[in-house]
Amino acid sequence: MSHRVTLAGSGESFLVAPEETLLDAALRQGRAFPYGCRNGQCGSCKSRLLAGEVDYAGRQPGALTEAERREGWCLCCIGRARSDITLEVREIGRSAGQEVRTLPARVARFALLSHDVMGIWLQLPKTERLAYFAGQYIDILMRDGHRRSFSLANPPHDDALLELHVRYYPGGVFAEYAFHTLREKELLRLRGPYGTFYLREGADRPLVFVAGGTGFAPIKAILEHLFAAGVARPMVLYWGVRAVRDLYSALPAQWVERHPNLRYIPVLSEPRAEDQWYGRTGFVHEALAADLNDLSGHALYASGPPVMVQAVSEIALQRGLPEDCLYSDAFEFAAN
Repeated sequence: MSHRVTLAGSGESFLVAPEETLLDAALRQGRAFPYGCRNGQCGSCKSRLLAGEVDYAGRQPGALTEAERREGWCLCCIGRARSDITLEVREIGRSAGQEVRTLPARVARFALLSHDVMGIWLQLPKTERLAYFAGQYIDILMRDGHRRSFSLANPPHDDALLELHVRYYPGGVFAEYAFHTLREKELLRLRGPYGTFYLREGADRPLVFVAGGTGFAPIKAILEHLFAAGVARPMVLYWGVRAVRDLYSALPAQWVERHPNLRYIPVLSEPRAEDQWYGRTGFVHEALAADLNDLSGHALYASGPPVMVQAVSEIALQRGLPEDCLYSDAFEFAAN
């Protein structure tokens, strides 16, 4: 049977169908819940359960500690209502005119960006357009029923082709396909846009961007949107990778030459001997901590593996960043 979710504060409510997640039900009914990975790992959808019962149908809420569960916190992206519930959640504002759609897309081209990152450019039918915000992601719907999520690396104003950055890892279903089987003109299905990691307009705060690995993709989209709009706010981009070969795009260096309001700080955690690297080393959150003592007047966007996003978030909040000026996109690689 369906259960009713009542939102604390507003008193508004909506129904959740049997075995439907709280997030899916909210999005289906036009609620602007915060979320990111949709697999229980990033914590963006963390909300407080004030009354009722939620379970996770055997899935592991990795972003939720046992202490948080005891305190009444839950994850909406994988949580299912087992009774009527009351939920305290911070909804976010979104522009009108955006809807999640399923569309066909043809592989226009693909190219290796580095030893383990493939760029894929998808073309929608001529009569279709995907309305999205810079920083959001799509799902690739696979024939076996699985889906794989990828951030859109191109800004909305430059959407003739949709750009994805796919990292290779052995045994990854889509990664193996992308690196070994994918051909030009193949037809794929995608669904989106998804995610609450996107640029918030209308503020004048200096901007800090922190990318880990292919977390560069959505930040690339946001920065290119800002450049196209002529935004002159101070910006700094930290990009944390292992070695020089993992800095798979030369764009940041080019951006710095054209946009004096941008600083670029690549950080290598495991530089190789042949790199002859004289720049910053260590973890990217350590570089952030060393450089910025006061973030109270800034806005920060962090994208990459959950452990990196968590470390960056903790440092940023300790340095005075307001919680409502912290935006993150944490993702895990799916192993099957």
